[in-house]
Amino acid sequence: MFDQVATGYDRTNTVMTFGNDAFWRAATTRAVAPKRYERILDLAAGTASSSASLAASGADVVAADFSPGMLAEGKRRHGHLPNLSFVEADAMNLPFGDDEFDAVTMSYGLRNVQQPKKALAELFRVTKPGGRMVINEFSTPPGRAFRGLYRFYNAQVLPRVARLAGTNGDAYDYLNESIADWPDQKRLSAWIREAGWTEVHYRNLSFGIVALHRAVKPAAPGAINSPRATSAA
Repeated sequence: MFDQVATGYDRTNTVMTFGNDAFWRAATTRAVAPKRYERILDLAAGTASSSASLAASGADVVAADFSPGMLAEGKRRHGHLPNLSFVEADAMNLPFGDDEFDAVTMSYGLRNVQQPKKALAELFRVTKPGGRMVINEFSTPPGRAFRGLYRFYNAQVLPRVARLAGTNGDAYDYLNESIADWPDQKRLSAWIREAGWTEVHYRNLSFGIVALHRAVKPAAPGAINSPRATSAA
């Protein structure tokens, strides 16, 4: 499915989010806070738009995705960047060593993994002690009225917008279903803590349409997990 929509993926995202995708990408990059010479994994990188944003800092970025079609489009657009590499990877069985990355990030991909808890554990494994994780994912708007409007848009409008933009509308039917079935901010935060991450926080973007989840891998064995996730303004 993702191979089929790769060419028009970014264009459709911009149309269906009314340009908010650029704002969300910038917020994710700021949350990761990439530094020159750091090694960063961008999992579910898609066409590598987020990877290129991270690489602009001078960090060594690995764009990893399960879809070869997405990676091919990413290489076509951003393959000229010397500090950006591309790897086909399964989020539940990452082809990287333990403690390899200073930071790991994943945008709009965790809910597409068959076993998301296993993916969170794999991200934990490949992150260096003291390293950080940022997950940007569609979430649950806390306001009841806006949440109802958002769900109507996803169910009735979004697939039609995708078809008008020249993209496979059935893929965006799936998008609506996957968002509707996805846990809310607090439950995802609990999953992150279960995987071993500490300092777990989340921040709502665009009234909670998406949420940025941040966490840190303990710097020393036996570190005590934060008792609960908190919402950051």
